Amino acid sequence: MMPSKTNFRALTLGICVLFLFACTKQAELSDESSTSSVWIIQNALVYDGLGNDPVNADVRIENGIISGVGHYTPAPGDTVWQANGLALSPGFIDPHSHHDTKLMQQPAPKSALAQGITTIVSGLDGGASTFGAPFVSIAHNFSVFQENPAAINLAYFAPHDSYREIVMGDDFKRAATSEELDQMAAMLRRDLEAGALGLSTGLEYEPSLYSQTSEVIELAKIAAEYGGRYSSHIRSEDIKVTEAIDEVLTIAREANIPANISHIKLAMYELHGDAASVLEKLNKARDEGLDITADIYPYDGWKAPMAILMPERDYTDRAAAEYSLNSIAAPSSITISDYEGEPSYTGKTLEELAIEEGLDPADLMMQLLQRAEQEGLNERVIGRNIGEQDIQTFMQWPFTAITTDGGIDDSHPRGQGTFARVLANYVRDKNVISLSEAIRKMTSLPAHNLGITDRGTLKQGFAADLVLFDPHSIQDHATFEDSLQYSTGIDAVWVNGELVWNKGSVTDARPGQIIRRRNTKSD
Repeated sequence: MMPSKTNFRALTLGICVLFLFACTKQAELSDESSTSSVWIIQNALVYDGLGNDPVNADVRIENGIISGVGHYTPAPGDTVWQANGLALSPGFIDPHSHHDTKLMQQPAPKSALAQGITTIVSGLDGGASTFGAPFVSIAHNFSVFQENPAAINLAYFAPHDSYREIVMGDDFKRAATSEELDQMAAMLRRDLEAGALGLSTGLEYEPSLYSQTSEVIELAKIAAEYGGRYSSHIRSEDIKVTEAIDEVLTIAREANIPANISHIKLAMYELHGDAASVLEKLNKARDEGLDITADIYPYDGWKAPMAILMPERDYTDRAAAEYSLNSIAAPSSITISDYEGEPSYTGKTLEELAIEEGLDPADLMMQLLQRAEQEGLNERVIGRNIGEQDIQTFMQWPFTAITTDGGIDDSHPRGQGTFARVLANYVRDKNVISLSEAIRKMTSLPAHNLGITDRGTLKQGFAADLVLFDPHSIQDHATFEDSLQYSTGIDAVWVNGELVWNKGSVTDARPGQIIRRRNTKSD
């Protein structure tokens, strides 16, 4: 018996639908689709990264590039991801990170992908390594990355502290000679030619602590020749923070270079509440025409060598040690995160360790620092002495980007939680900034501050680095007591159009690219 015309049409339509369904791959069903050349992310709440209100739309990706934002009917062979109304934004750019140290061991780092990071920038605080090994050059790091691509993109700043260490060796507690400066300048030019984003300094750390401002200005002028930026861990974040900020402004002015203050903070009790006055100074500099920006992480604690608590580095000066523990950071707020050769110290506060050792905290701190200096031991502490109101004030400044200053599986929670914490705590819970503004501070703003021109905005023609997340459930879980807890609420992450994070798991895709400075040397 032949089917009726109506039944025949229905049968034909059903076959076509089944055929289309079979040809339109479903991302949720197979990891093979992670490397699809064409994706359509349907029914998303699209945030462009520029701070505008979101729109309900589909996003089409073709060959790693955003080919359109609108409404699309999938073609046979397209991979479709149903967003179901979740937020879709540009991938989060971490403008100040140390994730690269372990990146070759963990090329798809869950600690970064679980919070939506698609691009990391390293070589900050003036220091760089070759993925944990001794630093050779930026070009060398890029060649290692190309041989072993990661799931995320990688960019570098040229590291002043590393240059100083290579050129001056152990004899660094002085100003550099003209010959030594010439050697550092040659290294800087080499790394800028390789595509470094600019010059980075860590002026609170050895060996750059002993550099003169004039040394940094001369190197910053070279970075400016190449269209690069200057990013600085300033010379003091506590006792001499005013002078340190003035130094950044002087360098920016004299070298005619955009300058960024890394992980901006006021890490001293009597400075709490002064963020507004700092921003007043920075706004005046911007009014003058200086391109001054900053980045920040959303925690009340930093991680650094204990040595920074003794700014003059005289570890026999008991009065200075007492002042530090009374005025900068109390013994109960300082936790040992690493002291080489003494694993039992890890996780204990200076106050707790002093009680165990039967010592006054100032005496213990001096002993630990003297031993570390004499024996060349690595040591790190976490100090929790940053005011919450200052964090919020700095975060609200339109020119402050979000950053982790963290590493893969870091002993500080910032390495695992920063971006999710901002979205959960400072957007959803406290309403310090809006969701659109937070996304801008994680995407287009850091891209602008870094000079990255093809990422950070969700629009046609930009690289398809994308993050799909639930604003209502995204949450950080890493704490100072238990930092190795990954964030949740990120549904999917694409890097250069390939799916690298799929509902809580990494994929096999390793599409990360090297991001080089696009500007060339001026004539």
